[in-house]
Amino acid sequence: MYAEDLTGLPVSVVPDRTVRVKVIDACGLACGFCHNEGTPVAADNAGRQPGEYTGSPGKSGRVSIYLRTNGASFLPARIEPSTDFALALAALRGSVETDEVHFTGGEPTLHPRLPDLVAQARRLGLTVGLTSNGENGAAVLKDCAKAGLDRVNLSVFGTTADELAAVQAPRLGSVKLAERKITALHATIDAALRNGVKVSANLVVPDRSHVPRVLRVIEDYGRDVAVRMLINLEDGDASLAAMREVLDSVGAVPVHRIFTAGTSDQRTRYRLPDGRTLYAKSIRPVRLPQTCEGCRFNNETDCEEGYYGIRLYRAQHGPFMVGVCIQRMDLCCTLGEFVMSKIRDEVRAVREQELSRLRSEHRSRLHEEAAEL
Repeated sequence: MYAEDLTGLPVSVVPDRTVRVKVIDACGLACGFCHNEGTPVAADNAGRQPGEYTGSPGKSGRVSIYLRTNGASFLPARIEPSTDFALALAALRGSVETDEVHFTGGEPTLHPRLPDLVAQARRLGLTVGLTSNGENGAAVLKDCAKAGLDRVNLSVFGTTADELAAVQAPRLGSVKLAERKITALHATIDAALRNGVKVSANLVVPDRSHVPRVLRVIEDYGRDVAVRMLINLEDGDASLAAMREVLDSVGAVPVHRIFTAGTSDQRTRYRLPDGRTLYAKSIRPVRLPQTCEGCRFNNETDCEEGYYGIRLYRAQHGPFMVGVCIQRMDLCCTLGEFVMSKIRDEVRAVREQELSRLRSEHRSRLHEEAAEL
């Protein structure tokens, strides 16, 4: 992953059993690097037809960075805690082995019935996590915890209002608004910790100019939550170099490697001199052999996420949809089609093959310790 020797570290190989579910499209931020789970921003594309969707900032100020080329053919609808949703989760779980759902958006904490969605997934025996920017967590996390929420991955853009405002669209880039969002993030962290929800602080590291910001985040947040550095999908080389600089600056020592078998996810856990933990996450070149074979993005530079796992959406005025790539939303199909498809069979085969290969490759260093995700 980095220009350092990680070959002697203990290794955990975690089987991919997670489905990402886009439960809402609305978001109170307008980050310039948002992929919006591959879908158009619904508020800016209402009334438009496929082929007319725009990923550029509209009235909302939000972007969807892959929309210009990914062939998205539907607008995302809000998913409600209904019998339809329960049946969709059950069908997907019966099609590909699943033990966790991870709610995404948009911003999941803006969903007015988020605790009910959590409870519905838990009744099906699924662990539930979510990714959030923290803007409304203080209002909903207590009830989500009661419903069974296990973890929240908080997207952190900086420690100051200026840093947050700098990555927002001009309409939402005021320092005054950013101050409110930073305050809300701190309240979300407090609410999660008070109610027994595991918390991680995720921050994308675009390049070396962001190193001072990242160091401040580690210092300010790393004493309370697990900080995870994430690679910038649009420029992986510059991002990895910046992450390496951060690790050197804080004296981080690698202690454990974690692979998610069947997806492109990999991370390394580091120990800091004061005993704190820091994670660095990057992308492995995992592909779906048949589906990805002829893809125009299937090369070392254009395929930015690789095969990262299954995503579940609901189309506006339409069915549940399943996707396997945010750069190729044209590969999305209805849930009914997916459960009978060759892609479903391919996903299952890749999961099994990766699990066997990685466990064999790292047999002498396999560690049974549960990997924090």
